[in-house]
Amino acid sequence: MGKRRTLKLGAVLHGVGGSASGWRHPDMPADASVNIGFYKQQALKAEEGKFDFIFIADGLYITEKSIPHFLNRFEPVTILSALGAVTSHIGLVGTLSTSYSEPFTVARQFASIDHISGGRAGWNVVTSPLEGSALNFGGKPHPSHPERYRIAEEYLEVTKGLWDSWEDDAFVRDKETGVFFDPAKMHRLNHKGEYFSVQGPLNIARSKQGQPVIFQAGSSDSGRNLAAKTADAVFTGPESIEEAKEFYRDVKQRIIRNGRNPEHTLIFPGIGPIIGRTEAEAEEKYRQIASLVTIEQALDYLGRFFEHHDFSQYELDAPFPDLGDFGSNSFRSTTDRIKRRAKEQQLTLREVALQAATPRTAFIGTPERVAGLVQQWFEEEAADGFIVGASDPNGLNDFVDLVVPILQERGLFRTEYEADTLRGNLGIPVPENRYTAARKAADSIVNS
Repeated sequence: MGKRRTLKLGAVLHGVGGSASGWRHPDMPADASVNIGFYKQQALKAEEGKFDFIFIADGLYITEKSIPHFLNRFEPVTILSALGAVTSHIGLVGTLSTSYSEPFTVARQFASIDHISGGRAGWNVVTSPLEGSALNFGGKPHPSHPERYRIAEEYLEVTKGLWDSWEDDAFVRDKETGVFFDPAKMHRLNHKGEYFSVQGPLNIARSKQGQPVIFQAGSSDSGRNLAAKTADAVFTGPESIEEAKEFYRDVKQRIIRNGRNPEHTLIFPGIGPIIGRTEAEAEEKYRQIASLVTIEQALDYLGRFFEHHDFSQYELDAPFPDLGDFGSNSFRSTTDRIKRRAKEQQLTLREVALQAATPRTAFIGTPERVAGLVQQWFEEEAADGFIVGASDPNGLNDFVDLVVPILQERGLFRTEYEADTLRGNLGIPVPENRYTAARKAADSIVNS
């Protein structure tokens, strides 16, 4: 009999929000995306609710049409370091690109956060979908979608190897003998691959959770394969429970085919609940949010998924334009879904843009209704947990104050943290240092 599944929760800290006009809401601090006080309050609220982790998203390319949060926001590693100092149990997960950074630097940054926080760091591995990102990093051609994932796979191989540079007991620190470390337990990676050449060792030891937790967010076929090979947790954005179940089954099966334990890779659909003490109150909150968005802003928002394509050139109330393969080298799973839905439902450009900019979440209603949907998705294996975004400025507070107690009463969610590391709370085992494991295996053969 396997261990009983327990619900896991993460919270997106997204400044003024992921919409074009959320900053205009009367309850939203207009400078929230660069307001350290706001981030601290949100992080502490999530920790009060016993969430497993907070999550900071990121991107590397903006234009005049980018949404306000993207124009002026904190860099993830920096803000997570600050939040690690004011929290004690909640995990700290941030996005960093494998297409526009170096493995040694990234391994060092996340290992540092892991030590600062006492083993609570997580890295959301992304490949940077927007071609414009290349313009900020030397101007070389943006890698194709398949190549970005090949780069990411080797990148993770290097990074995980660097995190094993030191065995757990390598630093002796014996003041009497003067021995600071055991040289036999320091290891150079000496990696030479298609994209990276890295000698090592990393100049920081493993943390108490062994390695930072690896998150991965791609839902395309390449993204699912990378997750199945390397990830401890997977973010996804399904529009229905049926879509979520398909993703869950598919990724878990791929994990098994890669010889890994599917219970050790958790699936997190993203949700943006809108909660009211009555159904009418929740509906009014949604209408207030939607009313802030103009059609021009909605077109710009839609355009970002398609390499900032200018949708204003098309007739608003004509059928959504046939874009062919356009968008396949950026947010592939998202653009494929938008085009498919527009064709199947015979939507106009206006309808598609407004749906993208002001999506009506399924998780809208009273606390009991939202808790019931969370329970259904979890129990029917559409999710191992959820990453909770705030469509409404008070969304995180509402979820913690009104929904979490119901989930706790139903025995689905913790009332206290089980551990002081991210792996411990997620129920993901600490990876054994590869060199320690090899030594144990060699000793076993000698002694057998």
